[in-house]
Amino acid sequence: MKKQKNRAFRSIFYLIVCFCTSSGLLAENKTIKPRQKPATIYAVSLTEESNSKPNPKSVTIKADRVEGIYEQEMEAIGNAQLCYGDNTLTADRMKYFPETNDAEVTGNIRLDRKKDFIQGDYLKMNLDTETGFLSEPRYTMKDGDGRGMGAKLLFEGKNRYRLKEGSYTTCPVNQEDWYIQASDLKINSETETGVARNVSVVFKDIPILYTPWLDFSYSGRRKTGFLAPVVGHTARSGADLAAPFYINIAPNLDATIAPRVMSKRGFMLSNEMRYIGHGVHGHAQADVLPDDFDTHKTRYGVSFQHTQYLGHGWRGQLDYNRVSDNRFLRDLSNNLSQTSRTNLLQQAGLFYHGALGLDGTLSFSAIAQRFQTLQDPFAVVNTNLLTISPYKRLPQLTMNAIKRNVAGFDFGLNATWTNFAHQDPTRVDGKRLTLFPTVSLPFTSSFGFLTPKFGLHYTNYELSKVVDDNVSNTDRLIPIVSLDSGVIFDRNMTIGGNNYIQTLEPRAFYVYAPFKDQSFLPNFDSAESDFSFAQMLTENRFSGHDRINDANQITLALTSRLLEPATGIERLRVAIGQQFRFSERRVILDSSQVTSRRADFIAALAGRLTREISTDVNIQLDQQSLRTEKIRAGISYQPELGKVINLGYRYTRDVRESIDIPVNQLNTAIKQVDASIQWPFFSNWHTVARVNYSFRDDRLLAGLAGFEYISCCYKLRVVVQKLTTATQRTTTAVFVQLELNGLMNIGSNPLRVLQQSIPGYTSIY
Repeated sequence: MKKQKNRAFRSIFYLIVCFCTSSGLLAENKTIKPRQKPATIYAVSLTEESNSKPNPKSVTIKADRVEGIYEQEMEAIGNAQLCYGDNTLTADRMKYFPETNDAEVTGNIRLDRKKDFIQGDYLKMNLDTETGFLSEPRYTMKDGDGRGMGAKLLFEGKNRYRLKEGSYTTCPVNQEDWYIQASDLKINSETETGVARNVSVVFKDIPILYTPWLDFSYSGRRKTGFLAPVVGHTARSGADLAAPFYINIAPNLDATIAPRVMSKRGFMLSNEMRYIGHGVHGHAQADVLPDDFDTHKTRYGVSFQHTQYLGHGWRGQLDYNRVSDNRFLRDLSNNLSQTSRTNLLQQAGLFYHGALGLDGTLSFSAIAQRFQTLQDPFAVVNTNLLTISPYKRLPQLTMNAIKRNVAGFDFGLNATWTNFAHQDPTRVDGKRLTLFPTVSLPFTSSFGFLTPKFGLHYTNYELSKVVDDNVSNTDRLIPIVSLDSGVIFDRNMTIGGNNYIQTLEPRAFYVYAPFKDQSFLPNFDSAESDFSFAQMLTENRFSGHDRINDANQITLALTSRLLEPATGIERLRVAIGQQFRFSERRVILDSSQVTSRRADFIAALAGRLTREISTDVNIQLDQQSLRTEKIRAGISYQPELGKVINLGYRYTRDVRESIDIPVNQLNTAIKQVDASIQWPFFSNWHTVARVNYSFRDDRLLAGLAGFEYISCCYKLRVVVQKLTTATQRTTTAVFVQLELNGLMNIGSNPLRVLQQSIPGYTSIY
């Protein structure tokens, strides 16, 4: 009886409070907001008034109608809204219990949170602990396109919930091309990760992958766990399956371990580690094949790069690469840049770069260097194809100094000391010192320049044995004089309604270096540079320091450019150059690749002919016989991203494997065509293809064909590639990749292959 009286008293008190509030009277410390328009909507606040920041656990309820028992139970009916913290809950009807901070909600439920929103039919939740359940749940991520549903949703704390018989996809509603179905799916919207058990990946209503456990990040954050399996096929390794495991060790350190099984080769373990820090970064890769089914040997590949910034302009660097045998990269890599590698660098170095006074620079390096040379397997039969290993440099010390504007003069010094060694005992080893001081007097203005320059190139050798009946210690001193000059004219012009600046830049470059017999000197690192615009305007046509050309010649060049006035971007460049020799060359360096020495005229066209068409053409001519020596031509049409057509042609008139081969020998010219394309041919379908064909050898050097299907929530790529990996050896690789947006990539990734094979290729998203 007493309890009934107390309940009646509380009800009467609650009605009095509501009446006073609607009349504009405020109860002390407890507020009920005045009536808002429209008149049927009431706002009830159960928060204490304070000038301090709002209590994060405060609760505010709004609805068409609010009724209940004060501080025990409140029921909001019609367009009900409950706000607590950063969360907003809306529904047709809800009950709120202030003593326990529980809520019971029904009808058209929507819980709007910071990183997601959740919908359902019936909700029961404690607002303090954010625990409870929701029936017939549907959830959507605000950051990204992730969404899903389930039979029941269990709230397990702030920003964490679990779905029973849940699903996840990034596809639009009613277009579920793919989704994952799990018996248990945990979502943590704070870390933006998910954990699923008994998972099936369903694509086009067909289960394509099952895993008992899946741990994924739907925001792309780094996270320890298994990555999607990599599946592929090559002619040399057979069916190929890898299961990479990613380890997020620290924010600046991670690793990937990838067990790999090949039907024709066996089991391989691939390990990769990356790190970056304050003044340091590096990358390590190790691949081990314990027992090759084909060779019955252990095969391996190691690559390690490390850079350490020591401060004050100093840095250290280590680059080490090694494989177990000549065929490792050709047999086990699908990357053209890997399979075509001949010399693997092994080098450690210390480098410095800094200022030399107010107007100068000083650089220094100390390196120890050698190479592992990979031979063509066919070279065992035909020794003419053997690749000669470069000399080891143990060590090499280099210093470069430039000091400008000393009484109007610029001074420079290039100095090197190298200890050369070779693994072939029949070759000459030795030490070489080079000093090349120069002085120049530049005259510059806004319209041109004139730069006379003088230098002395000194070289000293200490050889391990006598070369051509000469002494083992010898030196060489050659003076080099040059005069470089140029003028720049420009004018404004309009083409097709667009404004441009056209320049006309004549240039003259004279070089004189007297003849010095160098045939008795060893050749540690010199080679003849390919003839080009850059080479025409240099003092020495040989790289390295063992050969210094004799020269008495002048180069005349004329360049015209079209520039955008606002940005300075070069839209088009046309250039021609002619080299006139006043005496014949006498210093000659024979090499395994011999080309004509009289290709001394060059013309070039490069830039954008239109907004969609770009080109780069270089032609070299022998002006005495008026015949073409070299052609490098390419044209590209790219009207928009995802659409590109490339066509290239390469021609070299005379390339011989030995200088003793007669010039009229057949098939001494290189003739190659290279064509590639990325183009849509149906809605969402893109074709990709590339052909690199040699007319001299009458064979395909590299070929690629495939297609891409780009959907709103997935991408499918199928690519077949054929490569010539060595003389009389080819390999064929098949790439199939299914990219599920926001979840994983299944299959072998062909993107690097496409980017290397098709200039201008763009991955469409």
